[in-house]
Amino acid sequence: MVEDVLKLAKESGAKMVDYRFIDMPGMWQHFSAHIGTLDEDTFEEGVGFDGSSIRGFQSIDQSDMLLIPDPTTAFIDPFMKIPTLVLICDIKDPVTLELYDRDPRHVAIKAEQYMKSTGIGDVAYFGPEAEFFVFDDVRYSGSENHAFYEVDSCEAAWNTGANEDPNLGHKNRYKEGYFPVPPNDTLQDVRSEMMLAMLECGVECEVHHHEVASAGQCEIDIRFDTLVTTADKLMKYKYIVKNVARKHGKTATFMP
Repeated sequence: MVEDVLKLAKESGAKMVDYRFIDMPGMWQHFSAHIGTLDEDTFEEGVGFDGSSIRGFQSIDQSDMLLIPDPTTAFIDPFMKIPTLVLICDIKDPVTLELYDRDPRHVAIKAEQYMKSTGIGDVAYFGPEAEFFVFDDVRYSGSENHAFYEVDSCEAAWNTGANEDPNLGHKNRYKEGYFPVPPNDTLQDVRSEMMLAMLECGVECEVHHHEVASAGQCEIDIRFDTLVTTADKLMKYKYIVKNVARKHGKTATFMP
């Protein structure tokens, strides 16, 4: 498996390797190194990093930590101009070499192991339905004397009277965004681009469509898999959705 990763790096022309891990609130974190530093030993010895500035991780006097790349997670980042190999990592204590108990990925690994140990089952499958909004504008602010938020979408019902030079209509009425074809559905190509990028990164998809809400609510269904694998895929999913949206001058936010 490690040999396959090194082969992928060579054949893709990767010049950088990006190490990714998950913090406690669930956000992907990363740092990069030159591809020449990646070899077979990296997958055993890991790569050191400072964990003291990661939310909920280590104190400054215990900041040294190790990232251990999982070779089964390798993919080429579809957005970087510089060809970049991505590896999702587990976290270890550099002294005890034990997996870090505050690493969400390790929690998922332990959950799968516990299920097997109880004899309840050998495998559990998860198929999340990750819905999100694609907005054209998001503004918010809060200070000593004011607070506000505002979102906008060109296809939203509240823009029927907006001056859009020209306004061509076909806005989705409230709760009528489910399955209309373009021009009501303004995001067909955007979602298709997201799906194709997911497939390229190893996230198996089933369908995509506009969702019920007026202002750019979308859904892309990914195929079920085991807990850790699905969690990794969902991080790819969110990363891809946000980057594709940004590429088109839009922004994406996920349902809580």
